Amino acid sequence: MEGPRVGIVTAASKGLGRAVALELAKSGVHLVVASRDAGRIEAAAAAIREETGVEVVPAAADVSSKDGIERIVQTAADRFGRVDILVNNAGGPPAGTFEQFDDAAWYAAFELNLMSVVRATRLVVPLMKRQGGGRIINLTSTSVKQPIPNLVLSNTVRAGVAGLTKTLSIELAPYNILVNNVAPGRIDTDRVRELDQMTADRTGEPVDQVQSRWFDQIPLGRYGTPEEFAKVVAFLCSPAASYLTGLTIPVDGGLTKGL
Repeated sequence: MEGPRVGIVTAASKGLGRAVALELAKSGVHLVVASRDAGRIEAAAAAIREETGVEVVPAAADVSSKDGIERIVQTAADRFGRVDILVNNAGGPPAGTFEQFDDAAWYAAFELNLMSVVRATRLVVPLMKRQGGGRIINLTSTSVKQPIPNLVLSNTVRAGVAGLTKTLSIELAPYNILVNNVAPGRIDTDRVRELDQMTADRTGEPVDQVQSRWFDQIPLGRYGTPEEFAKVVAFLCSPAASYLTGLTIPVDGGLTKGL
């Protein structure tokens, strides 16, 4: 392959997406980074560009819409002419139990967390086939291994992503397109802090007590950092991971108890 690799990272204005984008940029990957918030994604792109010296192009788009996904991939195709890495990331659907959600909530979760992956993958696969390979990484959740209480929408829809990933890993292997999931556990992000605060509000206990209960369940005794998570994603995108596909890798400090 000639020239630098090119990656797309969605939901990259903050949290896990931004950490992944920065880690890829540090390894020399040129990027298209996307978010619904134009101001935030432009600021994130500028910061990553300044820190790493690679080209980082912002794209303001909503990954839960077909038009948004098309805009992101077209931005990469127009600017760079190729896509070597696709990191599918999106915010999680609302917390809650089964009886709280109507059809509209289910369809919204489906569009946000499953169809965003389907649509982006559909658009990059022809480019990757033409190039002779690529990497697709889906950021999911440890809920695909062990359901998380009060997250019925995420538990259900993200499990669909796990099934899609395994299927794609088989279908796309002949084209050297490797497809994997990386499943964050309790990583110190705005999303996890929000979930902890919601639990505290529901139970009436202090938020630090909620966190302490989680620490007790995590063998490493703490939340992970976005940087720790991002390094795993970057590894899967690197030449060192050339024989890994169809995996779901929890980054969770040992929280998930299944074999």
